[in-house]
Amino acid sequence: MKIVQAVFGVFHHFELARELDRRGHLEKIYSTWPWQRLKREGLPREKVETFPWLHTTEYLLNRARLNPRWLSDHLGYTTALSFDRWTDRRIPACDAFVAISGAGLRTGVRVQQRGGIFICDRGSTHQRYQEQIVAEEYRRWGVSRPISDPRDIAREEEIYQTANAITVPSRAAARSFVQMGVPAEKIHVIPYGVRLENFRRTVEPPDGRFEVLFAGSAGLRKGVPYLLEAFAALRHPAKRLRFAGAVHPDIQSVLGRLPREDVEFLGSVTQPRLAELMSSSHVMVLPSIEEGLALVQGQALACGCPVLCSTNTGGEDLFTDGVEGFIVPIRDAAALTDRMQQLADDPALQQRMSQAAMDRVRALGGWGSYGDEWERLLKVITSKESA
Repeated sequence: MKIVQAVFGVFHHFELARELDRRGHLEKIYSTWPWQRLKREGLPREKVETFPWLHTTEYLLNRARLNPRWLSDHLGYTTALSFDRWTDRRIPACDAFVAISGAGLRTGVRVQQRGGIFICDRGSTHQRYQEQIVAEEYRRWGVSRPISDPRDIAREEEIYQTANAITVPSRAAARSFVQMGVPAEKIHVIPYGVRLENFRRTVEPPDGRFEVLFAGSAGLRKGVPYLLEAFAALRHPAKRLRFAGAVHPDIQSVLGRLPREDVEFLGSVTQPRLAELMSSSHVMVLPSIEEGLALVQGQALACGCPVLCSTNTGGEDLFTDGVEGFIVPIRDAAALTDRMQQLADDPALQQRMSQAAMDRVRALGGWGSYGDEWERLLKVITSKESA
């Protein structure tokens, strides 16, 4: 098989590209990041082509905080269209074109006209579902902020309609597509892997304390208000909640109304530091309102940290409720408190879950298993299309 990929930046697509290249299937991967950034991904230079001008400009403006929302929307949409036109002009003959959602509409049609297949790889829930549930969350907390550019929603839905298949990382994401009217047979679930060499237990959680960790961008989409309320109700004489990740702008006006005693915001951390935090925490809590499949869940399990997540995180595709962690409904602070309290009151339960978490990740495998699932899917889909 000859496979071509297209991705904004990196995401998980370079993990997939390495796996496809190792199996002899990767023809080319296109990215909007410059080669100077991409060379660390370990692919041969001749397999990587870049269209970095617009995306890099947007990134630099964001870093300098010189990118208001209207400009960010305009640059993002323009990048998607320009990248698509660029890949359309140069894509070689291939059996399948795998494009991250939002990319590849025009190029995907060209591949289909040549007899190949077009796969939309969506790392989250259906775009319109995401828009609706996050907008509902904003209304709950009195936040007036646009969710996404309407042009992006229209483009995404045209891609969903045009693509031969849509891949998502979790059953939760798949359900959102079916809920929004996409035929179930068009959706394929392939959960992400974990770089096991980067995430493993390095230290033990401290005795006599109860350490809770949140990893990721702390915002309303991630259910942070419910975690803060739940943690405030947790009974323990030496508890601490640490947030590892940037604070999203959408929650800034809400934080002042929420309890924050014994809470620390660490900002962005390196991967080695994140592995240390996961190893030294008794539980990682991810109460997201909307998510595709949060990579930090698998990383935490690999570090022996039980995971307490919501039903909308994709956790069900990584572990079993009550064995390696807990899964609770979204927006349920009481359920979060109850599960944290169980772990705080029963160190033996926490230790059993910790060991089960490490065993589970070893059984799941790393990105190699992800590559195996993709190879199987591509063989099935390409054989069907050629039949």
